[in-house]
Amino acid sequence: MIIPVTDLADPRLADYSHQTDVALKKARGTEHGLYLAESALVLERALRAGHRPRSVLALGGTAEEAAALVGDGVPVFSGPGELLAELTGYELHRGLIGSMHRPALPSVSELLRHARRVVILENVADPTNVGAIFRSVAAIGADAVLVTPRCSDPFYRRAIRVSMGTVLQVPWTRLGEWDAAADELEGFHIAALALAEGAVPLREFAARAPERVALVLGAEGDGLTPQAVAAADTIVTIPMAHGIDSLNVAATAAVAMYALA
Repeated sequence: MIIPVTDLADPRLADYSHQTDVALKKARGTEHGLYLAESALVLERALRAGHRPRSVLALGGTAEEAAALVGDGVPVFSGPGELLAELTGYELHRGLIGSMHRPALPSVSELLRHARRVVILENVADPTNVGAIFRSVAAIGADAVLVTPRCSDPFYRRAIRVSMGTVLQVPWTRLGEWDAAADELEGFHIAALALAEGAVPLREFAARAPERVALVLGAEGDGLTPQAVAAADTIVTIPMAHGIDSLNVAATAAVAMYALA
């Protein structure tokens, strides 16, 4: 159902009107909030994952494609680029953006039941890094991602965009604080990526890696908290050359996952 945009004050367009990710997460009339899916590719991946669209905002040339993806029961609001940019505060370079209902997150125990390789993101604040890590998880191979309470939300618009929609495919959920998290990770060998005296080189750890491994990656700059390091069974490091002390957290995640693949 394609609806031409004629009035930017139309309350049905409120999901797109300069809304922050935090505001969308608390959107009225929803059970778990909303997130925005940019581009036909990401929208298609969201639908394939079983996520429900509330509406779609599309440039005139992509409205038909959007309507074909979501079906007759979902409104597709369409208009010229200049008008839609005035509504959203940014240009729709990818042609469309869908307002999607956030799904309920699974429990940690449910997510880990059959997992063998998981990635834990502790306090990773940059949604670009979160999205890049999810893309590596999907491409290189891990069963799930756990994020700590102060980690950036994987459903933030930028994280979804950088991940190319793989955030919507990779199973993930929130992990509690470390005093409780260690119990939830029972059965996993916790391998923390950190700079520490006596740390085991990644290649050496990978050569004898346990069957079930949880890779823990820390915040940009600060690295892992003392609580995360204390909870680890092994501290793992990636040897550096030329006086470089560490990689970007997203690059670290990709290298570590590849070594353990």
